[in-house]
Amino acid sequence: MPLSYTTVYNSFIITLLVYSSCVIILPRVTKFLLVDKSLYVLPVMLSLYSLAIITIVLFRIEYSRPTLIYGFSTVLIWLLISARFNRQAAILKLQAIDNFTLSSFNHNQHIDIESIVPPYNLAQIKDGLVVNLHKPLTAEQEKFIADCSINNKVVYHSETIKEMIEGKVQTTHLSENALNALNTNPSYWLIKRVIETVLILLSLPVFLPIMLFVSIAIKLESKGPVFYTQKRIGQGGKPFQIYKLRSMEVGCPKADSKFATEEHTRVTHIGRLIRKTRIDEIPQFVNVLKGEMALIGPRPEQESFVKAFEQEIPFYGYRHMVKPGITGWAQTVQGYTADTDTTREKLAHDLYYIKHLSFWLDVNIFFKTLKTMLTGFGAK
Repeated sequence: MPLSYTTVYNSFIITLLVYSSCVIILPRVTKFLLVDKSLYVLPVMLSLYSLAIITIVLFRIEYSRPTLIYGFSTVLIWLLISARFNRQAAILKLQAIDNFTLSSFNHNQHIDIESIVPPYNLAQIKDGLVVNLHKPLTAEQEKFIADCSINNKVVYHSETIKEMIEGKVQTTHLSENALNALNTNPSYWLIKRVIETVLILLSLPVFLPIMLFVSIAIKLESKGPVFYTQKRIGQGGKPFQIYKLRSMEVGCPKADSKFATEEHTRVTHIGRLIRKTRIDEIPQFVNVLKGEMALIGPRPEQESFVKAFEQEIPFYGYRHMVKPGITGWAQTVQGYTADTDTTREKLAHDLYYIKHLSFWLDVNIFFKTLKTMLTGFGAK
């Protein structure tokens, strides 16, 4: 059957819109942690094409399947090739005044920092100057920093670059100014609540059958309720009941004071699968709709843990500035927490999320969560 002009034209416009969206989205999503853009090309494209297909079905738009498939393949190959060839150009090349220890920075292939020595020259500065602004500077260094600013050369505090590389706030030397920078962005939270509510309602036709199938499997494998509730601490330190699909045997000792890594011996066969794929978290959509949680945010902890950590870890309570989430930055970057030290690390990631809270960071976490669901890394 010959293709009509309308179907080909519609498919071409859809492909063009997907490509344009990718060009806009990819640089914004990949600016966090200075990650490789090519790693996000496929998941971003799949998400956008899925959205396009849903739009086609809902509005009964005429389309050409061969044109869409050809367009998808062409755009995917082009974006992957572009990301590959632009990888070297995307490296952030910085120069540093040597008043801090460069070796303390974790290695990152997307950033190159070299130390410069007097006499300083503006021609030495490429993408920016790095300096520890909290340490004493010579008169020559102060003048050079001022010259950089006047001549539109970006000056980075060394801790800011360390945040970019590691994706976490340095909690060991948190200052009053750093704490004030933890802006919860109330206007975005309102938009975020609306977006997440709409996403949940639209996804129910997909997730409800999955929940029904898993619920039957849980009942067949072991006796006990399908759902599991537990008190967790939410925004403002207020307790609430979190909902999950049961993944452990009934009648075992309570897990109120256990880390996730200590519970593996009590997890059922179905439980291991639904934990790895995060399916056990689906009932928390109810918590999101009730306003107790968000889709994305710091994971809520058990009350007993919170009381202990607030005594042991400085600034731990600051993670309760925002609503807890079903998934979060710490879960996708770090994974499991098994003790106080890893929880301290988790707090640093949570504070990074709060400090840099934005739509694009949430999108980044969304794609990292998809990876977690497929690989099992960070599943909790």
